Amino acid sequence: MESELKDLNSNSNPPSSKEDRPLLKSESDLAAAIEELDKKFAPYARTDLYGTMGLGPFPMTENIKLAVALVTLVPLRFLLSMSILLLYYLICRVFTLFSAPYRGPEEEEDEGGVVFQEDYAHMEGWKRTVIVRSGRFLSRVLLFVFGFYWIHESCPDRDSDMDSNPKTTSTEINQKGEAATEEPERPGAIVSNHVSYLDILYHMSASFPSFVAKRSVGKLPLVGLISKCLGCVYVQREAKSPDFKGVSGTVNERVREAHSNKSAPTIMLFPEGTTTNGDYLLTFKTGAFLAGTPVLPVILKYPYERFSVAWDTISGARHILFLLCQFVNHLEVIRLPVYYPSQEEKDDPKLYASNVRKLMATEGNLILSELGLSDKRIYHATLNGNLSQTRDFHQKEE
Repeated sequence: MESELKDLNSNSNPPSSKEDRPLLKSESDLAAAIEELDKKFAPYARTDLYGTMGLGPFPMTENIKLAVALVTLVPLRFLLSMSILLLYYLICRVFTLFSAPYRGPEEEEDEGGVVFQEDYAHMEGWKRTVIVRSGRFLSRVLLFVFGFYWIHESCPDRDSDMDSNPKTTSTEINQKGEAATEEPERPGAIVSNHVSYLDILYHMSASFPSFVAKRSVGKLPLVGLISKCLGCVYVQREAKSPDFKGVSGTVNERVREAHSNKSAPTIMLFPEGTTTNGDYLLTFKTGAFLAGTPVLPVILKYPYERFSVAWDTISGARHILFLLCQFVNHLEVIRLPVYYPSQEEKDDPKLYASNVRKLMATEGNLILSELGLSDKRIYHATLNGNLSQTRDFHQKEE
């Protein structure tokens, strides 16, 4: 893949002299190059009305819709969303006021990565109940404010698979020949495909799990305390190695804890490691599967007509603006039954991750792709280089 992109990457560097001119001589060449890039990096290609990186060009009717939304929907939704965020922050502040946060073990790595835990998700009692229930309710209200008025959820019937897997049944025959009730194993993690930051809001409204987040998130105003109430696992690292020992070790411990302890916070993991345009499923990292505990697969899909809420090649500010401008947004959720690994899958986390990935792709009608975060970065860098050439062409024409 790297060798195939050398020529494309060289195009993204501006010419240093008249003799050193870009290989792309016209805007049509640039369009062809971008189309070729979109084919190579299809999981990250933006195909909605707003075009590559959300930069258009937009039809006149779309410009009118955006103009109207900017003076009506955007201010209203912004004020409401900030009010909801502030309200939940105050709830978290009041109900954690006299409680000490749970502090887990801290690990330091040679490259400066730090993994630590400091949360209020290990609290018990009525205060924790208030935090969770209000968090779930307000997360759903926030999605409503963003235009997700209806969320369609489905649970495929997989009774035939349950019959073939004895661990999925709730009864067993004891030595006396009587039916004895057996409580099904609790999943150690929820695993989901990753399309947008909105995924987090949905999962908060559905089950209020903890997430893996950057260490800086825990220090942000308002959001920092909320993330501690979620029980987020904070990490500080460069995404150079997908199997970073400190992170995977901490996640593994949290998965085992959630599996064995009902009062422990459930952890939500996005095994792809980055977002896609929603039509593909990338290779899964093994962090959620190392413990060999059952997992709950969830598939999120965002149907659209104009603007796709997928966070692929579009900037965060532009994405939020267009999201607020769109009156109705859609979300479909497919909640699969808990997946109980075989002994072979427990012994081989890569096999376990691969089998869950294939199941999710089949049930969600998603296309499997072997690309990853490094490929996405190459795609973005090359796109930015080509689009800068487009701006140069326009400046020369003027």
